[in-house]
Amino acid sequence: VDNVSLSIHPGEVVALVGGSGSGKTTLGRAMLRLVPVSGGQLVFHGADVTARTGPALLDFRLACQIVFQDPYSSLDPRMRVRDIVAEPLRLPGGMPIEERHRRAEALLEEVGLGGLGTRFPHALSGGQRQRVAIARALVRDPAFVVADEAVSALDATVRKQVLGLLREQQRRRGFACLFVTHDLGVVEEIADRIVVMQHGRIVEEGPRDAVLDAPRHDYTRALLAAALRRPGTAA
Repeated sequence: VDNVSLSIHPGEVVALVGGSGSGKTTLGRAMLRLVPVSGGQLVFHGADVTARTGPALLDFRLACQIVFQDPYSSLDPRMRVRDIVAEPLRLPGGMPIEERHRRAEALLEEVGLGGLGTRFPHALSGGQRQRVAIARALVRDPAFVVADEAVSALDATVRKQVLGLLREQQRRRGFACLFVTHDLGVVEEIADRIVVMQHGRIVEEGPRDAVLDAPRHDYTRALLAAALRRPGTAA
């Protein structure tokens, strides 16, 4: 990733689009301090968090969350769904387990998994597991969420449902969201703004409709053409 400048506002979904190896996942993880950065600044709520350590870094990380591509590998197979969702509530300061479970069950109800809290991940479908991952990410009411290829492992029908769920929760809770994807065909349903990356650089960005209806860069046009050719996409 080289010479990238990107801002995301509260209540906004920015789709970060590009092919494999374009740097979008690296950028998303760097924004969460999950990978080291070699230069530049990360500014969160007006404060530079690039070099934070200890409790100050913990405060930043507790205000941010990530939803990974593969819901099965990102969920502990030995834990019940309710405990997976409730786990982020253990730190800091602690919360009685009964309260953690009540909050987890309420959120599972919100994401369409009411009554499934005592199941293990292997007993759920791929779409249900990704709903669990979304619930876990939202249980602390984060200010910033990175969704890293969060629907690419799902079939077209389930993908549309999970996109709708994520957008509904984002509108209700008002968190800023970086939606990382290789597929321009899915961003129409969720993005407010689109940023296109190629070879570690941003080559185009703008409002969703402007980028989708009149792309300026050849790489953006190629991505859009690929999405239009692929059956079952939102485009």
